[in-house]
Amino acid sequence: MSAPPVIARLTGHLGHLTLNRPTAINALTAEMVTIIRRTLALWAASDRVRTVLITGAGGRGLCAGGDIRAIHADAVSGGTASLDFWADEYRLNATIAAYPKPIVAWMDGLVMGGGIGISGHASLRVVTERSRLAMPEVGIGFHPDVGGSWLLSHAPGQLGTHLALTGTPIGAADAIAVGLADHYIPTERLPYLRLALARRDAASAVASFATPPPPAELVAARHWIDECYAGESVEEIVERLARHGSPDARAAAKVIATRSPTALAVTLRSLRSAARLPDLPAALAQEYRLSAAMLRLPDLAEGIRAQIIDKDRRPRWQPSTLADVSPHLVDACFLG
Repeated sequence: MSAPPVIARLTGHLGHLTLNRPTAINALTAEMVTIIRRTLALWAASDRVRTVLITGAGGRGLCAGGDIRAIHADAVSGGTASLDFWADEYRLNATIAAYPKPIVAWMDGLVMGGGIGISGHASLRVVTERSRLAMPEVGIGFHPDVGGSWLLSHAPGQLGTHLALTGTPIGAADAIAVGLADHYIPTERLPYLRLALARRDAASAVASFATPPPPAELVAARHWIDECYAGESVEEIVERLARHGSPDARAAAKVIATRSPTALAVTLRSLRSAARLPDLPAALAQEYRLSAAMLRLPDLAEGIRAQIIDKDRRPRWQPSTLADVSPHLVDACFLG
């Protein structure tokens, strides 16, 4: 028999969930989401379980996101399975955020998209020297979902806007500075932390193994990030970046120019809107409307084709420029 895609174990007072699709860097499937939701419900009602730990198998990362090949199949065929998947996934994100017991997430290795949704809403988020976090959705004609709009819109200054519009991966120190993680623990200490979580209070156990992270790169870039990304539109932001004196700002402008114009416009509005919403569930509800709308737009299928299916890295966006993105189209995405 093949191993289950999520392994659930009880050790002492610790409930341990291991995402177990290592060859796919533990990309989430509908089955995995169902298993995690059911297990968390059981453990919430169990007096034995005091802490939950979420890790990824295989050593390459916690989770590389959702199963976007399945989403591509839906996008090109007019299917609806992705809508059901997103509904369940977003409910899981809300469950993790509101869970009555501490959830410790090991954001070791690659953590992207849906992986942020599994870990970024946990109560104790641990990063390591190997951590690489990203919300790269605009590169495939999509938007930061799984509560990404909520997390990034509440980052200091305009750091979240920079990460959302570029899809740039960040390391442990920047993840903590942005608010996507809480503690830095070297990977060599993780096995000992797991043992401690089975016996001790979760917060004190994590704190006892944590060390100061290296300096955060994005903090030093706040001067140009906050200035440039305060623009009212993506076009204005790109213009500010392109003419800024910092080489990193000009490089960011070039990166944004490769992303889906429609996804960029939707994403900027999503973040600005999420910052004014009352809570994560409200942001997830907005994200679901956007996901359902963007499933039917051409850029999602094309972006996945270019990045994952054919891997030619040459998406043909429709429309191809920011100036051609209709405000009415963006409005329609938010109306659902």
